[in-house]
Amino acid sequence: MQSLRTARWMTPMMFGVIAVFSPAYAQETVPAGVVFEKNIEYSNPDDQHLQLNVARPKDGVGPFPAVICIHGGGFRAGTRESYNGLCLQLAERGYVAVTVSYRLSPKFQFPAAVHDVKAAVRWMRANAEKYQMDPDRIGTTGGSAGGHLAQFLGVTSGVKRFEGDGGNAEYSSHVKCVVNFYGPSDFTKSYDASVDAKDVLPLFLGGNLEQERHRHIESSPLYWVTPEAAPTLFVHGTKDAYVAHEQAEWIVERMKAADVEATLMTIEDGDHGFRTSSPEVKEKIEKARFEFFEKHLKK
Repeated sequence: MQSLRTARWMTPMMFGVIAVFSPAYAQETVPAGVVFEKNIEYSNPDDQHLQLNVARPKDGVGPFPAVICIHGGGFRAGTRESYNGLCLQLAERGYVAVTVSYRLSPKFQFPAAVHDVKAAVRWMRANAEKYQMDPDRIGTTGGSAGGHLAQFLGVTSGVKRFEGDGGNAEYSSHVKCVVNFYGPSDFTKSYDASVDAKDVLPLFLGGNLEQERHRHIESSPLYWVTPEAAPTLFVHGTKDAYVAHEQAEWIVERMKAADVEATLMTIEDGDHGFRTSSPEVKEKIEKARFEFFEKHLKK
């Protein structure tokens, strides 16, 4: 287990609102070697016209490995634009990177968001030739609620009940690897260890744990781990008041027991989002993300 010392994040935020922690992600200056296309519709469930943004290398010989980025926001907020900057950075490193919107609660409850991100992966494979993506090398990353959805992609490959009807059904929603930033793994144990799970989860799951226990279990990645789960890097702070650090410990243990590669990068004293972490710590965290994708998508 790798540990980094960080400063304590002083400003409380709602569960899952922080999707990324680097100010650079907010900028959208497109590098000279990158093509950036926005507002591409990938699915239209419930007449929602879901869109994504794509960043890809301008030069070089594809197909390139690809990454789908999934924003956080407590399943009820957030936008795909929060990952535009990361997509541009990934494109500079030789990836095709996609950031997606998905249906939000309380209007759209679980498993709508899962259906959507799986539809996005299928869209990537259906359009692999057009955007120079390698359909056999697709990874995913996300933060908090987005980390949960990324993890769900990683543990439910081939589970038809979660595919939905968002299009391109002839393609797989399988991902080759996951980088999960402080995403919850077991909703049944969130209420006593999160400052706002009692507000967020009933909106996403249609009731609290007492009312909808089965849905809390069904929506928890922990209970879908099999030996076929995707290798995962977990990044989580020990002072996270919104998604407890133990949520990562539980699923890492479960994945290792299933003989799946699982690595936990623990940020000592790190809170949800690592927003007051030093530039050096942020750089080490991002380096770990890029190295994990390099290992599983390029080598």
